Amino acid sequence: MAEPLCADVFLDAPPLVAQLGVGVHGTAVDREVFRLPGLWQLHLYRYRARVIIDGTVHEVRPNWVTLTPPGSVVEFHYRGRSEHVYAHFETEEVGEPRRVPVAQDLSEDAPHLADALSRAVAAHPRTPRRASAELWTVLWSIAESAAARSDGPHPAVATALAYIEANLAGPLTVPGIAREAGVSHNHLTRLFRAELDTTVVGHLRRRRLEVARHLLRNSTLSIHAVATQVGIPDLQAFNKACRREFGSPPRALRP
Repeated sequence: MAEPLCADVFLDAPPLVAQLGVGVHGTAVDREVFRLPGLWQLHLYRYRARVIIDGTVHEVRPNWVTLTPPGSVVEFHYRGRSEHVYAHFETEEVGEPRRVPVAQDLSEDAPHLADALSRAVAAHPRTPRRASAELWTVLWSIAESAAARSDGPHPAVATALAYIEANLAGPLTVPGIAREAGVSHNHLTRLFRAELDTTVVGHLRRRRLEVARHLLRNSTLSIHAVATQVGIPDLQAFNKACRREFGSPPRALRP
């Protein structure tokens, strides 16, 4: 199978928006060809069409997105009235670029990205920084969606990691985390060992203590409050965990 056409996009700085809007096509002509010499193009589709980007054919459908770099030749073949949300923007070349397919199916991610793009359209040009922030979020989501499909963690592992981060203060258990991830606790443990070289319990303990160290060093929260924030409210257990992980009691970690 041929490798998908990809582009390198810089996302470490917010995009500079030139134009945002909703495009309606296919009512007068069924074919259009154009390029934007200095601007990126993002299209979120609400229709089926053939889109040819620099000679590569893509059969796009609703919930698909294309992200094409400046200078790309884009040819649209419409099938009647066709409506999409679009953004034309520049990027600042700072940091490391993200490699993103120029066309991909966002599937279940599409509705919330469509909402973000709609907010960006509404904000531009009255509040351009808000529009830029919304578009920036969309671009990061598109890049991360592509990375998750190519070399990211197993979906159950990704779900478990997100659930752990959102619930560090709670009474987390491996079976409970596995239920949220949609797999058995034994399978989740095997996935964590294979992909992260640790157990679910080991990852949970490490994240709790990393957050605890941050709060001890950078906040004025009491030691008991920090322990509660990371789900280890028993001070004796918290003290033992810090000594085991850092070789020092919680008080010694304070500046």
